[in-house]
Amino acid sequence: MKLDDIKKLHQKKYRTQFGHFLVEGEHLILELQRAAKSQPQLGLSELLVTEQYADWHSDFKTTVISERQMTQISDTKSPQGIIAVVPLLAQSTDDIAISKAVYLHEIQDPGNLGTIIRTLGWFGGLRLLLSSNSVDPYNPKVVRASMGAIFHVAIEQEVELDTLPHRYKNIACLDMQGEALSHPSFHACECYVFGNEARGIPRDQLEELSPHPFTIKGCGDIESLNLATAVNMCVYEMNR
Repeated sequence: MKLDDIKKLHQKKYRTQFGHFLVEGEHLILELQRAAKSQPQLGLSELLVTEQYADWHSDFKTTVISERQMTQISDTKSPQGIIAVVPLLAQSTDDIAISKAVYLHEIQDPGNLGTIIRTLGWFGGLRLLLSSNSVDPYNPKVVRASMGAIFHVAIEQEVELDTLPHRYKNIACLDMQGEALSHPSFHACECYVFGNEARGIPRDQLEELSPHPFTIKGCGDIESLNLATAVNMCVYEMNR
């Protein structure tokens, strides 16, 4: 890609148009190289490096650019000097090896989404479904927060709530009056639905799913948990 086009990849519309996103920093590049060994499409990634990383060992096509050019491309205030232009991976919806899913409705915070992707990458075996109006999983802040798990989690975007009953028989949600996560039926669910950080999920839309409600029992005085924290606790319980 041309340098001017690469600069545009910080915007979602251009990531969609060009079919690529940016990955920045040593740790993420190393994770990308590891993932490329089992995902051939990732092998088409290209590296942009400053002189500091001119000797970086990689099978990717590598171009050395100036520090000024790196600053123009980077999403961080102090660029490390190494960025990859990575093709978007098309995720198959018929991968029968992944039978369960986490669904996020209109999630907005990049840090929350990146943290959730990192957790799903750690435990494995779960597909991530994102509704429309959710933050783009290939947003640079999400990618950084995922710490490379973005390459290992099956992600579907623009998935609407009303399609879930056609795909999953048993759907779970969180509710203050629900059963404890330790209840056996929690593990039997196939899709776990979580709402927007501030608004949750509209009650009428949620009721149409006929979900099984569960609660994370607490002893403190605050009203709610951070979304990523709630998802992470549920995913941990699924894998106990």
